[in-house]
Amino acid sequence: MEREHKTAVMRMTEGNPISLILLFSVPMLIGNLFQQVYNLVDSVVVGQVVGAEALAAIGATNSVTFLFFALCNGIGSGGGIITSQFFGKEDDGAVKSCIVNTGYIMLVFPLVVGITAFFLTTPVLQLLDTPSEIMGDAIAYMRIMCVGIVFVSLYNYASSMLRALGDSKTPLFFLIFSCLLNTGLDLLFVCVFHMSVKGAGIATVISQFVSGIACLVYAVMKNPYFKFTKEDMHFNGRIAYKVLRLGVPLSLQFSLIAISCMALQRVVNSFGKVTVAAFTATSRIEQIIHQPYQTLGAALSTYTGQNFGAKKMDRVKVGYRKGLLLMVGFSVLMLPVMQLCGRAIIRFFVEDEAVINMGAKALQITSLFYAMLGLIYVVRGVLNGLGDSFFALMNGIVEVFGRFIVPVMMVGIPAIGLWGIWWSVGIVWAISGVTALARYVSYKKKISALMQIE
Repeated sequence: MEREHKTAVMRMTEGNPISLILLFSVPMLIGNLFQQVYNLVDSVVVGQVVGAEALAAIGATNSVTFLFFALCNGIGSGGGIITSQFFGKEDDGAVKSCIVNTGYIMLVFPLVVGITAFFLTTPVLQLLDTPSEIMGDAIAYMRIMCVGIVFVSLYNYASSMLRALGDSKTPLFFLIFSCLLNTGLDLLFVCVFHMSVKGAGIATVISQFVSGIACLVYAVMKNPYFKFTKEDMHFNGRIAYKVLRLGVPLSLQFSLIAISCMALQRVVNSFGKVTVAAFTATSRIEQIIHQPYQTLGAALSTYTGQNFGAKKMDRVKVGYRKGLLLMVGFSVLMLPVMQLCGRAIIRFFVEDEAVINMGAKALQITSLFYAMLGLIYVVRGVLNGLGDSFFALMNGIVEVFGRFIVPVMMVGIPAIGLWGIWWSVGIVWAISGVTALARYVSYKKKISALMQIE
């Protein structure tokens, strides 16, 4: 299988750490940016063609959708990390078994979550105090996305397994195709068939289905680790437990963060549809800003997992330091962009001047905290690669408390008012970043002692 390794996978246990991280990150960053185009296209087409209320309806579902998707994606991420550790150990049998057993879990879990989410849509949106003018469209869009949870999880499972093996290019190719398909279907359903937010949701679901099936089929055909024997297909309780032991805390982490976002969304909704639309636009932009950080964190997770499996803790530390340097550089670069070009960026989403003015000022506030946001992703990626399941849960709890308490405090200060929504976003990033850094320092010492490296 050695020749196939060279073409289908990438080992990150030898060579220059920063070169490996960048080589792995660039295709994944492009893919993540295209992934965000799904949401951006929905927002731009609906906002420009249908109007600000329709844009607000889509935005009102963001945190809820994130919650249900997070429950599934954590399992896939956990399986990917365990797979990377086995790959670093060069245990091919365990790698295949991990891919298979993660697949079994991902067959059942998203289906259960999707069905549950479909029936909880209305009460959850009511709980969030969604404005009555946009409630109907929000419910319709949310239910369509619930149907799509299975398809989104399928793609995320396949891409997580491939990335664990160092292949960040294959998921990119299929994602680009499905993104283009999504754009075409959005224009067809919204502009031609006048299906409003329903058309945008259907376009996204169809596109995710195509990318998930195509990526998985290609992996089975081309990647040597996806060529299974009957023995590989057996259920392995030990490996399934390892996947769940890390995947469940990751799911809880993502879910707690989603719940905290729902708490913030409720505060946003209380200020009316203009604020909801502005928050939707700035959230879409920040999702793009998240991508380089998220990509770097995911690359560090794979890099750390492989090197931890190979017992090369010194390389883990070097990768962490290089990751911090890359993160700081990007943060410094984006600060003047958001400070000076906010109005032009928001105008890309909507023509309403009140929304544009509010969104531009909001970007000036949150961009001050980008370095703290990046710190979260860098440290989280390294700790996830080390298999630190406790941090995943702890980080989620910190964000829940932050987003339940800080927004209410900030908007309650008369001199700040509704701008406290965006100040609270940055403050919570700072709290989470400092907490993550403290956990890394303590956990690094524990791991180094156990491995007798320091």
